[in-house]
Amino acid sequence: MYLNEVFVVIMFVVFALIIIIPLIVFVWIYIFDARQSEHSVLRNYPLLGNIRYLLENIGPELRQYLFANNREGKPFNRHQYESVVKSGKYLSRIHAFGSERDFKEPGFYIRNSMFPLLHEELRIIQEPKIETRLYQINHEGLFNRKEQRKHSIVDPHLLAEEDAVIIGDNTCREPFKAKGLIGQSAMSYGSLGKNAITALSKGLGLAGGTWMNTGEGGLSKHHLRGEVDIIMQIGPGLFGVRTEDGDFSWELFKKKSETVQVKAFELKLAQGAKTRGGHILGEKVTPEIAEIRNVRPWQTIDSPNRFREFKTTEELMNFVAELRAVGGKPVGVKMVAGSKDEVEKFVREMAELDKTPDFITIDGAEGGSGATFQELSDAAGLPLFSALPLLDEMLKKYGIRDRLKIIASGKLVTPDKIAFALCLGADLVNTARGMMISVGCIMAQVCHNNTCPVGVATTDPKREKALVIEEKMYRVTNYVLSLREGLFNLAAAAGVASPTELSEEHLMYRTSSGQLMTGYEFKKSMLILPPELVDKEA
Repeated sequence: MYLNEVFVVIMFVVFALIIIIPLIVFVWIYIFDARQSEHSVLRNYPLLGNIRYLLENIGPELRQYLFANNREGKPFNRHQYESVVKSGKYLSRIHAFGSERDFKEPGFYIRNSMFPLLHEELRIIQEPKIETRLYQINHEGLFNRKEQRKHSIVDPHLLAEEDAVIIGDNTCREPFKAKGLIGQSAMSYGSLGKNAITALSKGLGLAGGTWMNTGEGGLSKHHLRGEVDIIMQIGPGLFGVRTEDGDFSWELFKKKSETVQVKAFELKLAQGAKTRGGHILGEKVTPEIAEIRNVRPWQTIDSPNRFREFKTTEELMNFVAELRAVGGKPVGVKMVAGSKDEVEKFVREMAELDKTPDFITIDGAEGGSGATFQELSDAAGLPLFSALPLLDEMLKKYGIRDRLKIIASGKLVTPDKIAFALCLGADLVNTARGMMISVGCIMAQVCHNNTCPVGVATTDPKREKALVIEEKMYRVTNYVLSLREGLFNLAAAAGVASPTELSEEHLMYRTSSGQLMTGYEFKKSMLILPPELVDKEA
């Protein structure tokens, strides 16, 4: 008898859970939504309308994980994302059964040599070895994967001494030497949390031969946790080098320039994510971040869309020269190209003034580690592979290319994309979102809401704890080493001893109609011939 009563109770509970409670919820939803006035679809179809909104909310996740193929996702597809993750965990980029690239689509190709170089013919430095942590897969089944992390000693893949890229060698008391071609693009503490910045600093420091850019948020103690070279960015908001009234502080700048790890400074005129002005949500502006930036805590920050200190090329170059004289270190500018005429005017005026920065960081409009307005990210500025050759050719045209270095950035997360940039004129490259993915970013695209689910782009302590520094720092190291190894592989395939020798002659471009262009022809196609040269060219 007792068992029968228990069975009846259990059945009633099950019935309530399956039938009664959902029915009550549906009735409540129907009555509430049918009377509300905000959503039209819910007034006529309360239940179906809610299902529609549910699917709409989880649509990005469904496309990312279920419906989009490996080459379809935006801003990065699954192939690119997995390449970064696997490089960080396993120091491997190997895949099987051929390429998934659509070879009918227009795009770049590295011009491989009939007689490529052997590994021992490359100019590559493999000392000192690097102690890192790599994962090894012991078993991979349908529903689970068993793997373990092991201590590993790996090669650094550094440039030979004669190939090292030196910035400011003829202009500065303390030039900056890069023994690798890849660094972290500008990402501020505040946009990223302290755990992410610390993991990046330590991981890049362990990799050696690289650098990290502070972003316009200024230099924090978290940037200095690892033994990594630092490029300190100065944006129009002057964070880190400003007075309480918002004016430029030469005293604070001098103090920052005396920091040993700071190797160069960069004036941010624009960047791909936000071509005009920066933005950080007030929820991210903790007291610590406010102190670093010399602003009020918990208030949303919108930096100006340009510097108040200068508004012409001459004033900019004078400011660069003064920064260089006071700090003794290289000074560059970061820009997004708007047009051929604008770039040419800028370069021509520098040549006429006989003044240049030590480097120009050219960012493509497809950049985007920071949050910005849709209309700016989608419509303002040229993409990198249009802007980069344009800048390089203009610098050559006016005879000042050898006076400065070009750093390229804009979705350069894999070795092939980096090699394309080197062929099109870059001396060095930056990557931001590749670094974010290496510390755990899952591309949730909520960077601006302070609700990053993996603790990367948030200053919320409860969310930040998801990112374990000791785990992610090694993934950053491995990712950088993997990129450098990939560059040497492509250099060998092209028949050159170092990726620093990659140039337009090692690049081919296939147009949408199937025609082939050399790298030289592609670069020239970026330029519109002035009227006085049209007849001569014809």
